[in-house]
Amino acid sequence: MTYANPMHPALAEIAVGADHLLTEELARVLRRASQTIRKAYSLTGHYLGIRPVKLGNRLLWPKMDVNEALSGGVK
Repeated sequence: MTYANPMHPALAEIAVGADHLLTEELARVLRRASQTIRKAYSLTGHYLGIRPVKLGNRLLWPKMDVNEALSGGVK
């Protein structure tokens, strides 16, 4: 599978073999506190335009959407 945007190095290091990131992994990639991401999600339903998939009590953030945001893409 080829992607339109090459994988951002910080994201490639963390998301090996995964299609989604946990909130803690997203926070590490974006250099934010995980609570900042959770609060923004609770207020707006997204973080930087990225909408997570909810699985039980976890938020799973699509890796390709995160890569697009890191590459300067806007949704």
